[in-house]
Amino acid sequence: MKQKNTKELDDILGKTHISDFDKFCVEQKDSMNPEQNAFSEYIKDLLKEKKITQQMVFLKADIPEKYGYKLLSGEKHTRQRDIILRICYAAELTLEQTQRALRKYEMPQLYAKIQRDALLMLIFQDRPGGIIEVNELLSKKGMEMLRTSGVQE
Repeated sequence: MKQKNTKELDDILGKTHISDFDKFCVEQKDSMNPEQNAFSEYIKDLLKEKKITQQMVFLKADIPEKYGYKLLSGEKHTRQRDIILRICYAAELTLEQTQRALRKYEMPQLYAKIQRDALLMLIFQDRPGGIIEVNELLSKKGMEMLRTSGVQE
């Protein structure tokens, strides 16, 4: 079954009575985000599709393997969007897939009106190299590099 986008779900909801909520949830479950594990399942499915191992992603993302596995299993949670962006970039996600992954992780999506986010959006489109090249590009433009840990404003 094809996944519906938010607008399609909104349209269906507009025609649904509150007494049919349970039926709506059952019929639309493939299009809705399960609260738990939405991010990790999404990433794992994409990795399987792309035939990329989690280990390879953590290596390319320059994230400690143990920490990466805990993030993807849901055992650990980060409030650092840069970590999620590193994982998405290393997993070779498109910009659209990255935006979706951020939503599933309940993080702000990349926003074109914020300079650093706009540059990151271009980076996800053009793929200028690995994380090192991404950070060099950010640094050259006078912007914060993608962090791996520590406090993030």
